[in-house]
Amino acid sequence: FPEALRKFDQVLDIMPDDVDTLAYKAAIAQAEGDLPRAAALLASLRPNADHTSALETQAYQAILERRPAQIISRLKEILAKPDPALGYHNGGLRFWLGWAQDVAGDHGAAQESWRQARSELESFLKEQPENYNLIGDLALTNMGLGDKAAALALSKRGIAALPIEKDAANGAGPIETLARVAAQTGEPDRAIAALQQLLSIPGTGALEKYMPLTPALLRLDPMFDPLRNDPRFRKLVGSSAAK
Repeated sequence: FPEALRKFDQVLDIMPDDVDTLAYKAAIAQAEGDLPRAAALLASLRPNADHTSALETQAYQAILERRPAQIISRLKEILAKPDPALGYHNGGLRFWLGWAQDVAGDHGAAQESWRQARSELESFLKEQPENYNLIGDLALTNMGLGDKAAALALSKRGIAALPIEKDAANGAGPIETLARVAAQTGEPDRAIAALQQLLSIPGTGALEKYMPLTPALLRLDPMFDPLRNDPRFRKLVGSSAAK
């Protein structure tokens, strides 16, 4: 990450309040497990829906901290008047809203958010059948709704749409989606295998599109809670081989 941070600092020298650059720096801090530093970078930001990555980084921060109340309010505010120009990203933000609500313990609200997200995302999938980001969002949404078969099928579809053999950098994202779905749907062997592969290769992530999944994030991310007692997972989390 040091080289990326240097480049981001160069941008901030020119544009000190650039929302996306500050959010990228925060995402690096998250990937390194430094939530206080990430929080400090994100504190002054109030991204709108058109800064989707920054908004998702804020949502992920709240989820990693397991204090999602504020981001729930913000996402509800934004999604009350969704911008049609953002296309499927509105459905993606609804997935995040559902996840934040689920972490907050409001499971009924989470299910409603995910149902709406699924409806929105499915309508775009007809037009963009090879969009691996859209497929990934839909896989995770179905996972949240408890539709294991659909979530796993979409995870495999995402990997087929962007095989790592063809795109070593971005191909890691769909594998991460599979790991998340498998972890949440009672498939620990499949989840561990995917995570072992992910931590052995460079690449971008599924949730934060420019950040890889790291051992530090595995320690913090509630989506991997079902694996915490698995010795294979503990070994991965103890790994210092962050990419």
